[in-house]
Amino acid sequence: MASAPPVNAFDEKTILGHPRGLFVLFFAEMWERFSYYGMRALLIFYLTKHWLFSDGQANLIYGAYTSLVYITPVLGGYLADKYLGQRKAVLFGAILLTLGHLLMAVEGDGGQNSAALNVFWAALAFIIVGSGFLKANISVIVGQLYPRTDVRRDGAYTIFYMGINVGAFIGTLVAGYLGETYGWSYGFGAAGIGMLLGLLVFMWGKPLLMGKGESPNPTALTKRVGGISFEWLLYGLSLASIAVIWVLIQYQNLIGSLLLASGAALLLYILVSAFRMEREDRDRIFAIIFLIALQPIFWGLFEQAGGSLNLFTDRYVDRAGVPASIFQSINPAYIVIFGPVFAWLWTWLGKRGWEPSTPAKFGLALLQIGFSFLILVWGATTVGMENMTPVIFIFLIYLFQTTGELCLSPVGLSAMNRLAPAQMASLIMGAWFFATAGGNFVAGKIGEATGGHDGEMTKEGTIAIYSQIGWITIAIGIGVLLVSRIVKRWMHLDTLKDKLEGNTH
Repeated sequence: MASAPPVNAFDEKTILGHPRGLFVLFFAEMWERFSYYGMRALLIFYLTKHWLFSDGQANLIYGAYTSLVYITPVLGGYLADKYLGQRKAVLFGAILLTLGHLLMAVEGDGGQNSAALNVFWAALAFIIVGSGFLKANISVIVGQLYPRTDVRRDGAYTIFYMGINVGAFIGTLVAGYLGETYGWSYGFGAAGIGMLLGLLVFMWGKPLLMGKGESPNPTALTKRVGGISFEWLLYGLSLASIAVIWVLIQYQNLIGSLLLASGAALLLYILVSAFRMEREDRDRIFAIIFLIALQPIFWGLFEQAGGSLNLFTDRYVDRAGVPASIFQSINPAYIVIFGPVFAWLWTWLGKRGWEPSTPAKFGLALLQIGFSFLILVWGATTVGMENMTPVIFIFLIYLFQTTGELCLSPVGLSAMNRLAPAQMASLIMGAWFFATAGGNFVAGKIGEATGGHDGEMTKEGTIAIYSQIGWITIAIGIGVLLVSRIVKRWMHLDTLKDKLEGNTH
């Protein structure tokens, strides 16, 4: 009996040339980002104005929280790879995220002696654990909709990335405006409703995912352990981990030590795994590690947006009465505008053989984000430290941060999924987010430094810090461009094969 031919992605019903499942993931992630970025726009102000933390301490809490949001996907990715599959992991994560964002709406009396502060820590813990299950795994499902050598992959991730930023743009405007105008609970409550909508979209769209992201070992999930199925045991242990995170988030410097130790362990595990592989896969792992190592540098600067740069905008920028949190919508608005331009640009350059390699794009990203801070430094010093900085420089810093982001983030997501061996797909994606976690903690430490010795931000001190990080990052970007050809050779793009290529069964 002749075997059925393999299913070709181009034979499936499509929207704009892409599988319909991509747009299910687009809208699910759009609403998740609505909730995350809506809450993020308010968080530093909530910490300083409601809970009354100092500027330095608030930046450190902000960095610790966002770093944990990006580190938990390592474990969530492992559990998805090994047992749950990506779809169930995303569903469970979305439920936890919905609960966490709704808990953020419980504001209590304010101040650090308020009992409601414990509810606040619990809300952060739910969001952190929920993100661990959702963040890496929904990105992996995007990649599973396409063969590894499909030319549409970078375009698909750019479309997906636009979904992230449409949600971020709307969420920042809605939650930021409601939170600063009517009260914290209104802003955070809106973020919770957004996450609930994301959960419902993902549940509704399951059939359009074409069976992607299902458990690799469904038999293991049904085995009984202590009277309950192994799957429900995993969910129970994950719920218990929320209590651990609730404690951990209150000791921010401890998080930095744990990041360093666990990062070293993860790097060692990936390297040991690499040396057991054939040469080309091993080289690709080396390229992955190089790209991942640049993440903390880029995001350490980029995540000033929600921390020190948010406070700087609130206090030292001529905003004409516009709430400071609203300016967090500039970056996602630029992404929506320029995302299609970059998707077209890479394709146009690629057809002519002019497209920069992935490591070269990373070098360009570092140059741009370093330059963005120097623009703000120039603008603030030109008008004088005693005067308010013109708002145009906030638009300019976010412009160059955005073009840098488009050279790194969607390109990096695509590279991780494309280069990683199939058996390590979610772990590598988790490691990508782990490095982002390191960048977020670095961002918290940079933000803490802008608070000075007494913990309170000054314009002069912040501008001095921004100047230093800008020049250092530009130097690193130049170095990356110089070695980009070597790293590109490690990727062995000419010999990438699809998993099903040549297999008729």
